[in-house]
Amino acid sequence: MANLKDNKYYLEAIEFIKANDLSALAPGKHVIDEGNVWVNIVETELRPVEGALMEAHNDFIDIHIPFNCSESYGVKGRSSCRLPKGEFNTADDFILYDDEPDAILTRAAGTQTVFEPDMAHAPLIGTGRIRKAIVKIRVVE
Repeated sequence: MANLKDNKYYLEAIEFIKANDLSALAPGKHVIDEGNVWVNIVETELRPVEGALMEAHNDFIDIHIPFNCSESYGVKGRSSCRLPKGEFNTADDFILYDDEPDAILTRAAGTQTVFEPDMAHAPLIGTGRIRKAIVKIRVVE
């Protein structure tokens, strides 16, 4: 995988994050660079770690940014995942795994957490309701 600083879309996304108050965006998809960079603003309930599915992507890097509360993520190296739950969804660039995470990371509100395609992750772990951004960034080799 290429260094993130060599990925023009990653740099474009970081500049957008720095120049804009993402928490002020309405829920939904906000395109930055069609097909290459966008932000999804979501409002949803957090869930317990038990039963949370891991996800991984091939073509996109995720940056998760919780706004109003901390968020925990189950993480596991994708190459260690052994329990796929269905086939890879090429249209939406994801596969789900029923593996247990190797670790749980908890990030404070406002913290950016980057997940590259080699890291499976189970977002939205915790209690209460969350408002957050998920920045999607095309991978370049």
